[in-house]
Amino acid sequence: MFTRFTTIINSLKNLAKSYSNQELVRKILRCLSKSWTPKVTAIEEAKDLSTLPLEQLLGSLMTHETTMKNHENVEVKKKKSIAFKASKEDSESDEDGDVALITSQFKRFLKNQK
Repeated sequence: MFTRFTTIINSLKNLAKSYSNQELVRKILRCLSKSWTPKVTAIEEAKDLSTLPLEQLLGSLMTHETTMKNHENVEVKKKKSIAFKASKEDSESDEDGDVALITSQFKRFLKNQK
């Protein structure tokens, strides 16, 4: 993103349109997606945007992006899969449940026949 932004700014300079550093910083902060809103707010409140160099802003954003990717990787690793073991006792209890289900369905059938 920063490379493309720099290319656009340099092209505008060639066309005799230049922006101050403050305007460039604000434009980058404004174009970030909603997931970056907390970081944008923190930068706006903690730093003086009129004196913040573009390179320092880029470094801060890249650091935040790296941290967020690391947190995502840790969350993925923390997820555990659970496997259940089947036993013969479970199958016997399932047979009892099946018999009970058939019995209740048969009783309903008899009621409907009357």
